[in-house]
Amino acid sequence: MSRQTALAVLIGLAQSAALLLASGSVATARQETARAIRLPAPRRDGPLSLEAALRARRSIRAFTRDSLSLADAAQLLWAAQGLNREAGGRTAPSAGATYPLEVFLLAGRVRDLPAGVYRYRPASHDLVLTKSGDVREELVAAALRQTWAADAALFVAFAAVFERTAARYGPRAERYVPMEVGHAAQNVYLQAAALDLGTTFQGAFNDTSVTRVLGLAPDERPLGLMPVGRPR
Repeated sequence: MSRQTALAVLIGLAQSAALLLASGSVATARQETARAIRLPAPRRDGPLSLEAALRARRSIRAFTRDSLSLADAAQLLWAAQGLNREAGGRTAPSAGATYPLEVFLLAGRVRDLPAGVYRYRPASHDLVLTKSGDVREELVAAALRQTWAADAALFVAFAAVFERTAARYGPRAERYVPMEVGHAAQNVYLQAAALDLGTTFQGAFNDTSVTRVLGLAPDERPLGLMPVGRPR
């Protein structure tokens, strides 16, 4: 086989591999869309002013065992990372609109939603189930056994793909991404206050254990947990 022929074969194999990878990604996206759970549309206005929500914001560590509605969960997720403009902008600012955050819902007592771990997709405002079953006890154990969180009806969990921001800003991503999760977490705090719910941001946890519980991809790093429930 000539060198030119061998080179042509290698190029053809590379192109075929790329097409297979692309088709696999498309197939995965289609499968996720097919099993996605549509969320109630987010409320864009409410009875509580921003000033009142700021005044009401607290870190709450005692919850009743009441269940929350799917609309409550949808509103919290939208506050964290939902779209608020037709162009695709989100409720929380992002350095260079690189959007490194991934948001997960860990449902325990959410009406009309089976217990499990769900990935939130901002563009379509829906959920994709990644793990079935109630994993709240596992998450509490992973979060250094902060047992007060065990009564939360749900958890909003934040992870990030730092490479999305690093591709544009290099090592500054190590600063920008934690800033971003702070913005998103404050949105959840204020939305919880507006819904008469309580939450507290948790940054103390075992990264490896939380990664396992959430089922994170290799390039996703856990950044924070927010147990949410009705204040007791």
